[in-house]
Amino acid sequence: MIELKDVRKKYQDKEVLKGISGVFETGKINLVIGASGHGKSVLMRSMVGLIDIDSGSISYDNRVLDFENYEQTKEIRRDIGMLFQGAALFNSASVQDNVEFPLKMFTTMSKEERLHRVNECLKSVHLENVNSKFPAEISGGMKKRVGIARAIALDIKYLFCDEPNSGLDPITSRVIDDLILEITTNLNITTIINTHDMKTVFDIGDNILFIYKGDHWWNGTKSDVKNSNNKELQEFLNASYIK
Repeated sequence: MIELKDVRKKYQDKEVLKGISGVFETGKINLVIGASGHGKSVLMRSMVGLIDIDSGSISYDNRVLDFENYEQTKEIRRDIGMLFQGAALFNSASVQDNVEFPLKMFTTMSKEERLHRVNECLKSVHLENVNSKFPAEISGGMKKRVGIARAIALDIKYLFCDEPNSGLDPITSRVIDDLILEITTNLNITTIINTHDMKTVFDIGDNILFIYKGDHWWNGTKSDVKNSNNKELQEFLNASYIK
């Protein structure tokens, strides 16, 4: 579980996050939605420790993310996996080397142990026998799956996904959504997704946080969304469907 309490962040005179609070549950798909420029990406970067917040707290199973507590922050980051918007694979490295990278960086595994773990992760995203291929040789959807395999390589507790369906066709988007749901359930991890994709919201979303102009504007379940009388939320949903 990840808990936010009154998280605030300001850049110069602009308050980007205006007191965000909420709970992201373990074993659930937790979605953060909202228009571009309203603070979703800043919130995600703050939660994974790339940006230090001005006030408030972010805690991971009662462990507070604190830049001044180096050892605890390092321990929390060790438990985090990240799927970037464009997969962010190393183009000059094979699929195997991409997935193996965090294992080389953060473990003392032997080469044989690392290869076994790589194959486990690739199998979990339904990609086998592609170890020697390079990113330029595989499709966009396969790149996202390799990105997920790399994100879970370290036996994580928390998975962050930034617009996982960006640039994908509708069929491939559903494959990625189903895969994220499968991994979240099987590994019993806490998954947080930034998304504009309303089909993702209604297909796999458990808990939804809507951010509007940096404010925690609404939260609830996917069954609550359509019945909400929150004006800005409904405008966002309608605009998203039109797109």
